[in-house]
Amino acid sequence: MSAALDPLDVLRRVFGYASFRGPQAEIIGHVTSGGDALVLMPTGGGKSLCYQIPALLRPGVGVVVSPLIALMQDQVDALLQAGVRAAFLNSSLDQAAAAAVERRLLQGELDLIYVAPERLLSERFLALLDRLAALERIALFAIDEAHCVSQWGHDFRPEYIQLSLLHARYPRVPRIALTATADTLTRREIILRLGLDEARVFISSFDRPNIRYTVVERGAGQLSSRRQLLDFLAGHAGKAGIVYCLSRKKVDETAVWLTTQGIAALPYHAGLDTATRQQHQRRFLREENIVMVATIAFGMGIDKPDVRFVAHLDLPKSLEAYYQETGRAGRDGEPAEAWMTYGLNDVVIHRGRIDESAAGEEQKRVERGKLDALLAWCEAAECRRSGLLRYFSEAAAACGNCDTCLEPPELWDGTEAARKALSAALRSGQRFGAGHLIDILRGKTTEKVRQFGHDALPTFGVGAELDEPGWRSVMRQLLAAGFLQADAQAFGALRLSEAARPLLKGEISLRLRRPTARKNSALATRRATNPGNAPNPLAASDAPLFEALRLWRATLAREQGVPAYVILHDRTLQELATRRPATPDELLDIPGIGQAKAERYGATLLATLASPFEVNQQTS
Repeated sequence: MSAALDPLDVLRRVFGYASFRGPQAEIIGHVTSGGDALVLMPTGGGKSLCYQIPALLRPGVGVVVSPLIALMQDQVDALLQAGVRAAFLNSSLDQAAAAAVERRLLQGELDLIYVAPERLLSERFLALLDRLAALERIALFAIDEAHCVSQWGHDFRPEYIQLSLLHARYPRVPRIALTATADTLTRREIILRLGLDEARVFISSFDRPNIRYTVVERGAGQLSSRRQLLDFLAGHAGKAGIVYCLSRKKVDETAVWLTTQGIAALPYHAGLDTATRQQHQRRFLREENIVMVATIAFGMGIDKPDVRFVAHLDLPKSLEAYYQETGRAGRDGEPAEAWMTYGLNDVVIHRGRIDESAAGEEQKRVERGKLDALLAWCEAAECRRSGLLRYFSEAAAACGNCDTCLEPPELWDGTEAARKALSAALRSGQRFGAGHLIDILRGKTTEKVRQFGHDALPTFGVGAELDEPGWRSVMRQLLAAGFLQADAQAFGALRLSEAARPLLKGEISLRLRRPTARKNSALATRRATNPGNAPNPLAASDAPLFEALRLWRATLAREQGVPAYVILHDRTLQELATRRPATPDELLDIPGIGQAKAERYGATLLATLASPFEVNQQTS
């Protein structure tokens, strides 16, 4: 593409958008002029354009390092639709196909090439880059999902650390590192590991105002927790979403159970063979109603814009991981939900994994701190969004679009209850978990209580004023506040921390949140949501045309073997249905329709718009 064009020309002609969002223009200008950049921008914020447009403006090919095959395929498919010469190199290609891509690369026939980090670091590919560099035909290096370089991050990949050689080997080629999430510690390590000391750092707001956050106390027993999930999913019938579980076994069992409930659910985890994982991922990307039940092996780089919810059945490792995982919902800017249920056992499991890992003590300390921050967020009475943003060093007022804003929790003076709980743990030798301590407090003469003589303790039966869920809430909040610590090596035994001493002595007071029974999934079907976050439903007169366009797009996607959103996003179809352009020039005014798509689909689209109830399935 001609370097005479300016960024806004490329944005309009190639991608079909009239203006840049947020810091996009400044980032693109900086990289196009040869500067290095670290870009922190939320999922759906338009990170890809920050390197795609400079790659089109600068001489040569843009080399994009991406960790996932599915992301490469989606990005390349979307670029080809827009008329951009793009390709990828990864293990999904056979030898002949890979050689063909390499030939195109050397012959200057590509604007962008996506490559996995391990492929980029191979001697063969570095030799190709050396030849291109000698001809000054490398436009830039883009390192996507840059948080993978950080040992403190939630997706650490050792090969990312070696990407520092790009600057040493090709010092004149600008680099742009991008991530949707990184706390202060992770940002520092990205800069250090990739040698980005001279890079400009661009930090966009981490806020995703279209996502509603909800955290609920997990019900007792498998049946109860499954009912909670089913109630939540009832508010998203027929919609695409992700359900995260901590273990592969739970993924498989949950997917099977959801299927028996009439929900199109598929499992995804590293224990499945490659062909099954690829088939399930393909269905999730290309069908509109699939619920993917997965471990964290699934999700990074998934570009599906219409994921309407992300549900966590278990606690993630950190707020950073939680933000990254929930960020896969609502990439199209339309309302979406992040729903999580957790219990005391989650804390024990995560503590155990940290303690038993081979990591050094410093890394274990950091991971414990991240887990503590997540626990505190789960049990906080303040706005979820403001607490989440504060973790990323961003101030925000109460959002009015999370569970604690829509149904503010009741606070109560829990000082005496906390002292009873701490005393029960102390007097029983700090060797027992929450369930046993609650039996002592409530005066339940179980076999275990009798066996250890705990029915003779002064704390036996002193907590009859609270039921079991009430005491579990107290225990969770004491853990979250750091007064209790779970000893995973002692099967979840709760021990007092040093901070518990003044509380146990009555020298300080403590206010706790009272457990609440959350209403059905969408918090009373999205009542009281901020006007700015509310969906913009189509007028009744436009709905049939929108559905006709969706049918046309679905047919086209099947013919081309690509996800429907690669052709046109739902938002573009909504604009078409509402504005009903009648000429090629008016079609180009629709966001998401650039020159190549107008030439390829324009005649069919205009015919469909002129006859909304007769879907023309030709592609012009």
